[in-house]
Amino acid sequence: MITVKILDETAPLEAVILGIANDMGGVPEIERTYDPKSKEHILAGTFPKEVDLITEMDGVAKVLEKHGVKVYRPENIPDLNQIFARDISFVIQDKLVIPCVTPERKLESDGIEYVTDQVENVLLPDEHERMEGGDVMPWRDHIFVGYSKEEDFKKYTVSRTNEAAVDYLSRNFPDYKVKAFELNKSDNDPRENALHLDCCFQPVGKDKAVIYKGGFKHEADVEYLINFFGADNVFEITKEEMYEMNSNFFSISPEVVISDSSFLRLNDQFRKWGLKVEEVNYRETAKMEGLLRCSTMPLRRRYE
Repeated sequence: MITVKILDETAPLEAVILGIANDMGGVPEIERTYDPKSKEHILAGTFPKEVDLITEMDGVAKVLEKHGVKVYRPENIPDLNQIFARDISFVIQDKLVIPCVTPERKLESDGIEYVTDQVENVLLPDEHERMEGGDVMPWRDHIFVGYSKEEDFKKYTVSRTNEAAVDYLSRNFPDYKVKAFELNKSDNDPRENALHLDCCFQPVGKDKAVIYKGGFKHEADVEYLINFFGADNVFEITKEEMYEMNSNFFSISPEVVISDSSFLRLNDQFRKWGLKVEEVNYRETAKMEGLLRCSTMPLRRRYE
């Protein structure tokens, strides 16, 4: 059996699922993509090559293993994008949640079945309780959730988590305060689209956070987060930095974070906060509107 335990985003990491880029099936048809950034690169002829994606992900695996993390990879399913392991399952406390994702993504769960079958405590939300792990963020006594109300959930393909999912998390994790934020969505403009919560916000270290205010539909939600962490502990990124996926880093511990080497301003801030930054190149992966948090699914972090 595999023991799982996740209470926050930054405790020392012990085990993780990292996606794979093998056998993706080439450039997808435009109608089979759902995020506007992938569409943008398909139309421009700059959609990432599989060989480059494999190189980028193997680089992250090496960093994780260097820090003593047990790394699981999905079993390969031909002609399927299996990069973004975060969305098809996630852990809160000692429970593994396997959400009912969109039909085109259900096959991805088969690739990690050899791992999830070894977890004892598994939750299976109903098909109307729609969520993806990029929208779900445990942080001590809170679970932060990005979601769309019914009107936006029906309107936008990029709306991945609904109100029923927020209610589901509240029922199944009663010890937490589930705080949900409506996100701004666009099926056509990646600079106006917060695909998931981790595309516009993420905690880091012991008490810091990175945020893009424009990702949130309501100013009150931005104010909530700034008050929660404290204004001096929050680093605000720009619209262009959000587009480049600056908020989608990944924490190995409260002292160590993996970040893209091109995020100069962000990485400088991390170092000012006293964090060690493990820089990797994830520029090709970013073309699909996901980055480091999206491609990693923590199974277990260490708590004293």
